[in-house]
Amino acid sequence: MAVETVDDVWIDAPVERVFAFMDEPANQAAVTPSLAVAERVERLDNGGNRARYVYRLFGISFEGEVRASRYEPPERIVYDLVGDLTGTITLTFAAEDGGTRLTYAASYGIPGPVPEWLLAPLVGWYNAREVRRLLATVRDRLATE
Repeated sequence: MAVETVDDVWIDAPVERVFAFMDEPANQAAVTPSLAVAERVERLDNGGNRARYVYRLFGISFEGEVRASRYEPPERIVYDLVGDLTGTITLTFAAEDGGTRLTYAASYGIPGPVPEWLLAPLVGWYNAREVRRLLATVRDRLATE
């Protein structure tokens, strides 16, 4: 089953600061509601991260890694998800009105035997809510620092 979500937020902070914050795996766990663990495994040759994750969805834990397949500071990070979840997460950072427009786009598959027609609407709604909360938390956290 494929799930896609895209959302963005304006943050009153410079692009470099927002990029640096989102580039740190520990910060991802602090701002993503259902992300229980995000820890750096290594810095890749391209400068991006390889990180281990544990994500909880409806009481089920999904584990794996994200790897920065594209790392273009301070404009873009594309993570490939491997493990229980597969897909991509793209973070885009753009200077706008003295701050930063952060866009979060995710596309990934959910494993399991449940038919897509049954689970897709619920997972789509849940993920859209998660991304909105993540973006609001990043905005609020960087505004207070």
